[in-house]
Amino acid sequence: MKLLVIRFSALGDVAMTVPVIDSLARQYPELDITVLSRPFMQPLFAEAPSNVHFRGVDVNRYKGLGGLFRLFRELKKERHYDAVADLHDVLRTQILRMLFIFSGAKIAHIDKGRKEKRKLVKPKHKELRQLPSSFIRYEEVLDKLGYPIEPTFCSIYSEGKGAISLFQSVTGMPDDKHWIGIAPFAAHRGKTLPDTTIARLIEEASSHKDWRIFLFGGGKTETEKLELWSKAYNNVLSLAGKLKLDEELALMSHLKVMVSMDSANMHLASLTATPVISIWGATHPFAGFMGWGQTAGNAIQTEDLPCRPCSIFGNKPCLRDDYACLTQIKVQSIIQKVESVISKKP
Repeated sequence: MKLLVIRFSALGDVAMTVPVIDSLARQYPELDITVLSRPFMQPLFAEAPSNVHFRGVDVNRYKGLGGLFRLFRELKKERHYDAVADLHDVLRTQILRMLFIFSGAKIAHIDKGRKEKRKLVKPKHKELRQLPSSFIRYEEVLDKLGYPIEPTFCSIYSEGKGAISLFQSVTGMPDDKHWIGIAPFAAHRGKTLPDTTIARLIEEASSHKDWRIFLFGGGKTETEKLELWSKAYNNVLSLAGKLKLDEELALMSHLKVMVSMDSANMHLASLTATPVISIWGATHPFAGFMGWGQTAGNAIQTEDLPCRPCSIFGNKPCLRDDYACLTQIKVQSIIQKVESVISKKP
Protein backbone atom coordinates (compact mmCIF):
# COMPACT_ATOMS: atom_id res chain seq x y z
CA MET A 1 0.00 0.00 0.00
CA LYS A 2 1.49 3.32 -1.08
CA LEU A 3 0.35 6.57 0.52
CA LEU A 4 1.12 10.09 -0.69
CA VAL A 5 0.94 12.79 2.01
CA ILE A 6 0.78 16.38 0.71
CA ARG A 7 1.66 19.49 2.71
CA PHE A 8 3.64 22.19 0.92
CA SER A 9 3.87 25.02 3.48
CA ALA A 10 4.38 26.79 5.84
CA LEU A 11 7.40 25.51 7.80
CA GLY A 12 5.51 25.36 11.10
CA ASP A 13 2.56 23.56 9.52
CA VAL A 14 4.81 21.01 7.83
CA ALA A 15 6.66 20.50 11.12
CA MET A 16 3.32 19.68 12.74
CA THR A 17 2.88 16.75 10.32
CA VAL A 18 6.03 15.05 11.62
CA PRO A 19 4.66 13.56 14.87
CA VAL A 20 1.62 12.25 13.02
CA ILE A 21 3.53 10.76 10.09
CA ASP A 22 6.16 9.25 12.40
CA SER A 23 3.44 7.58 14.49
CA LEU A 24 1.70 6.36 11.34
CA ALA A 25 4.89 4.86 9.93
CA ARG A 26 5.71 2.98 13.13
CA GLN A 27 2.21 1.62 13.63
CA TYR A 28 1.82 0.55 9.98
CA PRO A 29 5.32 -0.64 8.95
CA GLU A 30 3.88 -2.26 5.82
CA LEU A 31 2.69 1.15 4.59
CA ASP A 32 4.95 2.90 2.07
CA ILE A 33 4.67 6.64 2.77
CA THR A 34 5.84 9.52 0.58
CA VAL A 35 5.75 13.08 1.92
CA LEU A 36 5.34 15.69 -0.81
CA SER A 37 6.56 19.13 0.26
CA ARG A 38 9.02 21.90 -0.58
CA PRO A 39 12.65 20.71 -0.84
CA PHE A 40 13.99 22.65 2.15
CA MET A 41 11.60 20.75 4.45
CA GLN A 42 13.53 17.50 3.94
CA PRO A 43 15.56 17.69 7.20
CA LEU A 44 12.31 17.44 9.17
CA PHE A 45 11.97 13.87 7.94
CA ALA A 46 15.65 12.85 7.86
CA GLU A 47 15.27 10.77 11.03
CA ALA A 48 11.88 9.28 10.10
CA PRO A 49 11.28 5.50 9.95
CA SER A 50 12.58 3.74 6.84
CA ASN A 51 9.11 3.44 5.28
CA VAL A 52 8.85 7.24 5.04
CA HIS A 53 10.25 8.86 1.89
CA PHE A 54 10.51 12.55 1.14
CA ARG A 55 9.74 14.02 -2.28
CA GLY A 56 10.71 17.66 -2.62
CA VAL A 57 9.01 19.76 -5.27
CA ASP A 58 9.62 23.34 -6.37
CA VAL A 59 6.01 24.42 -6.85
CA ASN A 60 7.12 27.38 -8.97
CA ARG A 61 8.04 24.88 -11.69
CA TYR A 62 4.48 23.55 -11.82
CA LYS A 63 2.26 26.59 -12.24
CA GLY A 64 -1.30 26.47 -13.53
CA LEU A 65 -3.34 23.46 -14.56
CA GLY A 66 -0.75 22.37 -17.06
CA GLY A 67 2.03 22.43 -14.49
CA LEU A 68 0.02 20.52 -11.92
CA PHE A 69 -0.95 17.90 -14.50
CA ARG A 70 2.74 17.52 -15.33
CA LEU A 71 3.55 17.08 -11.62
CA PHE A 72 0.76 14.51 -11.32
CA ARG A 73 2.14 12.50 -14.22
CA GLU A 74 5.64 12.59 -12.73
CA LEU A 75 4.38 11.39 -9.36
CA LYS A 76 2.28 8.66 -10.93
CA LYS A 77 5.22 7.49 -13.02
CA GLU A 78 7.48 7.28 -9.96
CA ARG A 79 5.10 5.00 -8.06
CA HIS A 80 1.46 3.99 -8.10
CA TYR A 81 -0.20 5.63 -5.11
CA ASP A 82 -3.15 3.80 -3.63
CA ALA A 83 -4.18 6.68 -1.36
CA VAL A 84 -3.57 10.42 -1.02
CA ALA A 85 -3.78 12.42 2.21
CA ASP A 86 -4.13 16.14 1.48
CA LEU A 87 -3.06 17.91 4.69
CA HIS A 88 -3.06 21.34 3.03
CA ASP A 89 -6.37 21.79 1.19
CA VAL A 90 -5.49 24.75 -1.02
CA LEU A 91 -6.30 25.13 -4.71
CA ARG A 92 -3.04 23.49 -5.79
CA THR A 93 -3.59 20.40 -3.66
CA GLN A 94 -7.29 20.27 -4.48
CA ILE A 95 -6.43 19.97 -8.18
CA LEU A 96 -3.77 17.35 -7.50
CA ARG A 97 -6.07 15.19 -5.43
CA MET A 98 -8.79 15.42 -8.09
CA LEU A 99 -6.34 14.08 -10.64
CA PHE A 100 -5.49 11.22 -8.29
CA ILE A 101 -9.20 10.45 -7.90
CA PHE A 102 -9.37 9.87 -11.65
CA SER A 103 -6.45 7.48 -11.36
CA GLY A 104 -8.34 5.39 -8.80
CA ALA A 105 -6.62 6.48 -5.60
CA LYS A 106 -8.50 6.81 -2.34
CA ILE A 107 -8.55 10.46 -1.22
CA ALA A 108 -9.02 12.32 2.06
CA HIS A 109 -8.33 15.94 2.95
CA ILE A 110 -8.03 18.07 6.05
CA ASP A 111 -10.93 19.97 7.57
CA LYS A 112 -9.25 23.18 8.71
CA GLY A 113 -12.25 24.28 10.75
CA ARG A 114 -12.36 27.65 9.07
CA LYS A 115 -15.88 28.44 10.34
CA GLU A 116 -15.10 27.77 13.99
CA LYS A 117 -11.84 29.68 13.70
CA ARG A 118 -13.71 32.72 12.37
CA LYS A 119 -15.93 32.57 15.45
CA LEU A 120 -12.83 32.49 17.65
CA VAL A 121 -11.50 35.78 16.27
CA LYS A 122 -14.72 37.75 15.82
CA PRO A 123 -14.37 41.39 16.99
CA LYS A 124 -17.37 40.90 19.27
CA HIS A 125 -19.07 37.91 20.89
CA LYS A 126 -16.14 35.58 20.37
CA GLU A 127 -16.60 31.88 20.97
CA LEU A 128 -13.56 31.31 23.18
CA ARG A 129 -12.97 27.57 23.32
CA GLN A 130 -10.19 25.16 22.55
CA LEU A 131 -10.40 23.99 18.95
CA PRO A 132 -8.92 20.72 17.70
CA SER A 133 -5.19 20.97 17.13
CA SER A 134 -3.62 20.61 13.69
CA PHE A 135 -2.26 17.28 14.91
CA ILE A 136 -5.79 16.01 15.51
CA ARG A 137 -6.96 17.38 12.16
CA TYR A 138 -4.09 15.54 10.42
CA GLU A 139 -4.94 12.35 12.31
CA GLU A 140 -8.56 12.61 11.17
CA VAL A 141 -7.43 12.57 7.54
CA LEU A 142 -5.52 9.35 8.05
CA ASP A 143 -8.47 7.85 9.90
CA LYS A 144 -10.66 8.54 6.87
CA LEU A 145 -8.21 6.56 4.77
CA GLY A 146 -8.43 3.61 7.16
CA TYR A 147 -5.31 4.31 9.22
CA PRO A 148 -6.29 5.40 12.71
CA ILE A 149 -3.23 6.09 14.83
CA GLU A 150 -2.25 6.41 18.46
CA PRO A 151 0.29 9.25 18.66
CA THR A 152 3.56 7.88 20.04
CA PHE A 153 6.05 10.47 18.82
CA CYS A 154 8.57 11.84 21.29
CA SER A 155 11.35 13.46 19.26
CA ILE A 156 12.86 13.24 15.80
CA TYR A 157 15.88 11.84 17.67
CA SER A 158 13.77 9.23 19.52
CA GLU A 159 15.08 9.23 23.09
CA GLY A 160 18.39 10.89 22.21
CA LYS A 161 19.67 14.19 20.88
CA GLY A 162 21.07 15.52 17.62
CA ALA A 163 24.73 15.12 16.73
CA ILE A 164 26.91 17.80 18.36
CA SER A 165 29.20 17.67 15.33
CA LEU A 166 26.48 19.39 13.27
CA PHE A 167 26.78 22.68 15.17
CA GLN A 168 29.98 22.46 17.20
CA SER A 169 32.00 24.62 14.81
CA VAL A 170 29.60 27.52 15.42
CA THR A 171 28.72 27.12 19.10
CA GLY A 172 31.50 25.09 20.62
CA MET A 173 30.81 22.09 22.84
CA PRO A 174 27.92 22.01 25.32
CA ASP A 175 29.25 23.01 28.73
CA ASP A 176 28.00 23.40 32.29
CA LYS A 177 25.85 26.42 31.36
CA HIS A 178 22.15 26.19 30.62
CA TRP A 179 21.71 26.64 26.88
CA ILE A 180 18.69 28.86 26.22
CA GLY A 181 17.19 29.60 22.81
CA ILE A 182 15.34 32.80 22.02
CA ALA A 183 13.38 33.10 18.75
CA PRO A 184 11.83 36.57 19.06
CA PHE A 185 10.46 37.04 15.56
CA ALA A 186 7.50 35.77 13.55
CA ALA A 187 6.13 36.28 10.06
CA HIS A 188 3.61 38.94 11.12
CA ARG A 189 3.62 41.93 13.44
CA GLY A 190 0.70 40.55 15.42
CA LYS A 191 2.95 37.71 16.56
CA THR A 192 6.18 39.63 17.22
CA LEU A 193 7.33 41.35 20.40
CA PRO A 194 8.43 45.00 20.11
CA ASP A 195 12.16 45.44 19.55
CA THR A 196 12.49 47.23 22.90
CA THR A 197 11.00 44.23 24.70
CA ILE A 198 13.23 41.82 22.80
CA ALA A 199 16.33 43.84 23.68
CA ARG A 200 15.39 43.91 27.38
CA LEU A 201 14.68 40.17 27.32
CA ILE A 202 18.08 39.39 25.83
CA GLU A 203 19.80 41.78 28.23
CA GLU A 204 18.10 40.21 31.27
CA ALA A 205 18.76 36.65 30.08
CA SER A 206 22.41 37.42 29.36
CA SER A 207 22.91 38.69 32.92
CA HIS A 208 22.53 35.13 34.23
CA LYS A 209 26.10 33.90 34.40
CA ASP A 210 25.09 30.24 34.17
CA TRP A 211 23.01 30.76 31.01
CA ARG A 212 24.19 30.86 27.42
CA ILE A 213 21.78 32.51 24.99
CA PHE A 214 21.31 31.51 21.35
CA LEU A 215 19.26 33.77 19.08
CA PHE A 216 17.27 32.19 16.25
CA GLY A 217 15.92 34.00 13.20
CA GLY A 218 16.42 34.56 9.50
CA GLY A 219 16.18 37.11 6.74
CA LYS A 220 18.24 40.26 6.30
CA THR A 221 16.44 42.51 8.80
CA GLU A 222 16.19 39.89 11.52
CA THR A 223 19.80 38.84 11.05
CA GLU A 224 21.05 42.42 11.40
CA LYS A 225 19.07 42.98 14.61
CA LEU A 226 20.12 39.69 16.15
CA GLU A 227 23.78 40.38 15.38
CA LEU A 228 23.56 43.80 17.05
CA TRP A 229 22.00 42.31 20.18
CA SER A 230 24.48 39.44 20.31
CA LYS A 231 27.39 41.89 20.22
CA ALA A 232 25.82 44.15 22.83
CA TYR A 233 25.55 41.51 25.57
CA ASN A 234 27.70 38.76 27.05
CA ASN A 235 26.79 35.07 26.80
CA VAL A 236 24.80 35.71 23.60
CA LEU A 237 25.34 34.24 20.12
CA SER A 238 23.20 34.90 17.05
CA LEU A 239 22.72 31.83 14.87
CA ALA A 240 20.96 33.68 12.04
CA GLY A 241 22.46 32.59 8.72
CA LYS A 242 25.03 30.37 10.42
CA LEU A 243 23.30 27.01 10.57
CA LYS A 244 21.23 24.95 8.15
CA LEU A 245 17.87 23.53 9.21
CA ASP A 246 19.25 20.11 10.19
CA GLU A 247 21.99 21.80 12.21
CA GLU A 248 19.50 24.07 13.99
CA LEU A 249 17.34 21.08 14.87
CA ALA A 250 20.33 19.26 16.33
CA LEU A 251 21.23 22.31 18.42
CA MET A 252 17.65 22.77 19.62
CA SER A 253 17.71 19.24 21.03
CA HIS A 254 20.51 20.37 23.38
CA LEU A 255 18.70 23.46 24.67
CA LYS A 256 17.35 23.52 28.18
CA VAL A 257 14.42 25.62 26.96
CA MET A 258 13.36 27.64 23.92
CA VAL A 259 11.59 31.00 24.18
CA SER A 260 9.61 31.50 20.99
CA MET A 261 6.76 33.43 19.51
CA ASP A 262 3.85 31.55 17.93
CA SER A 263 6.12 30.71 15.00
CA ALA A 264 7.94 27.93 13.20
CA ASN A 265 10.71 27.84 15.82
CA MET A 266 8.17 26.83 18.45
CA HIS A 267 7.33 23.79 16.33
CA LEU A 268 10.92 22.97 15.41
CA ALA A 269 12.03 22.96 19.05
CA SER A 270 8.98 20.87 19.93
CA LEU A 271 10.10 18.19 17.47
CA THR A 272 13.29 17.77 19.53
CA ALA A 273 11.41 17.35 22.84
CA THR A 274 12.71 20.70 24.09
CA PRO A 275 10.38 22.64 26.41
CA VAL A 276 9.08 25.81 24.76
CA ILE A 277 7.92 28.98 26.46
CA SER A 278 5.57 30.27 23.78
CA ILE A 279 4.51 33.90 23.53
CA TRP A 280 1.14 34.75 22.00
CA GLY A 281 -0.06 38.17 20.86
CA ALA A 282 -2.90 38.54 18.36
CA THR A 283 -3.14 34.75 18.07
CA HIS A 284 -4.19 32.24 20.73
CA PRO A 285 -3.44 28.60 21.61
CA PHE A 286 -7.18 27.93 21.30
CA ALA A 287 -6.77 27.98 17.50
CA GLY A 288 -4.93 24.66 17.73
CA PHE A 289 -1.35 25.58 16.86
CA MET A 290 0.42 24.85 20.14
CA GLY A 291 3.67 22.94 19.63
CA TRP A 292 3.79 19.16 19.99
CA GLY A 293 3.99 18.10 23.64
CA GLN A 294 3.97 21.67 24.92
CA THR A 295 1.79 22.75 27.83
CA ALA A 296 -0.57 25.67 28.26
CA GLY A 297 1.27 26.44 31.49
CA ASN A 298 4.29 27.53 29.49
CA ALA A 299 2.29 29.86 27.24
CA ILE A 300 2.56 33.59 27.94
CA GLN A 301 -0.26 35.84 26.81
CA THR A 302 -2.17 38.94 27.87
CA GLU A 303 -5.33 37.45 29.32
CA ASP A 304 -7.52 40.49 30.01
CA LEU A 305 -7.88 41.93 26.51
CA PRO A 306 -11.38 41.30 25.12
CA CYS A 307 -10.07 41.84 21.58
CA ARG A 308 -7.86 38.74 21.80
CA PRO A 309 -7.54 36.74 19.71
CA CYS A 310 -8.16 38.93 16.70
CA SER A 311 -6.34 36.82 14.11
CA ILE A 312 -5.61 33.17 13.42
CA PHE A 313 -2.27 33.89 11.79
CA GLY A 314 -1.39 37.28 13.30
CA ASN A 315 -1.57 39.01 9.93
CA LYS A 316 -4.48 41.39 10.59
CA PRO A 317 -4.03 45.04 11.67
CA CYS A 318 -4.48 45.70 15.38
CA LEU A 319 -8.05 46.77 16.20
CA ARG A 320 -6.69 49.09 18.91
CA ASP A 321 -3.72 50.32 16.86
CA ASP A 322 -1.38 49.75 19.81
CA TYR A 323 -0.73 45.96 19.83
CA ALA A 324 -1.37 45.90 23.57
CA CYS A 325 -1.43 42.11 23.43
CA LEU A 326 2.32 42.27 22.85
CA THR A 327 3.42 45.54 24.44
CA GLN A 328 1.86 44.53 27.78
CA ILE A 329 3.88 41.32 28.02
CA LYS A 330 6.52 41.75 30.72
CA VAL A 331 10.10 40.61 30.33
CA GLN A 332 10.20 39.44 33.92
CA SER A 333 7.29 37.07 33.37
CA ILE A 334 9.25 35.41 30.55
CA ILE A 335 12.42 35.18 32.64
CA GLN A 336 10.48 33.64 35.52
CA LYS A 337 9.09 30.99 33.19
CA VAL A 338 12.60 30.18 31.98
CA GLU A 339 13.82 29.88 35.56
CA SER A 340 10.87 27.64 36.37
CA VAL A 341 11.62 25.26 33.51
CA ILE A 342 15.33 25.14 34.32
CA SER A 343 14.65 24.34 37.97
CA LYS A 344 12.51 21.31 37.12
CA LYS A 345 14.27 17.99 37.48
CA PRO A 346 14.58 15.94 34.25
